[in-house]
Amino acid sequence: MQLPQIGPAVPRRGTFLTRWLGRTMLHILRWRVVGSLPDLPQFVIIAAPHTSNWDFVIGVATRLALNLDVSWLGKHTLFKGTLAPFLFWLHGIPVNRAAPHGLISNLAARFKHGKPFLLALAPEGTRSKVRRWKTGFYFIALQTGIPVVPVSLDYRKRRVEMMEAFWPTGHLEEDLAALQALYQQVTPRHREKFSLPEPI
Repeated sequence: MQLPQIGPAVPRRGTFLTRWLGRTMLHILRWRVVGSLPDLPQFVIIAAPHTSNWDFVIGVATRLALNLDVSWLGKHTLFKGTLAPFLFWLHGIPVNRAAPHGLISNLAARFKHGKPFLLALAPEGTRSKVRRWKTGFYFIALQTGIPVVPVSLDYRKRRVEMMEAFWPTGHLEEDLAALQALYQQVTPRHREKFSLPEPI
């Protein structure tokens, strides 16, 4: 399976076995990964559309296949079951949506420490249909001077596409519109759960 080349500055984590596992998962699911990542030690990945639990499976397969060292945000209840040790091993960060106070500032502070750190999240914040994206990713990137890397999961093409890095300008509505436009032709697993939301 042909996979994108990853630059030396991008944080990596894994072994031959985990890479083989990720590649095997993608092969069985008949998915491929295209595009590239910026050769940088820090950036925020936004993955969309998010309409199914299968999105997570494909995301994990991609992370393992590329041996990426990437942290990600997940609903806190996911980390209380039998899969919790595995999710923490994958560098999952539990988020209580009812009490997210301080989350964005804490994540921004982690980037400001200067150590290599990748963060992935779903800008929709849920698998349900939403009118607006969450904007935490945007302000983290803006405050820390790092780019946003849009990633799409297209179920018609069975393709994970890593798109060109996007640097926030500070014009929130214009930037969100530009990012959301990248997903216009992407087919989610559940079409009825996805619509491009209006910028805030």
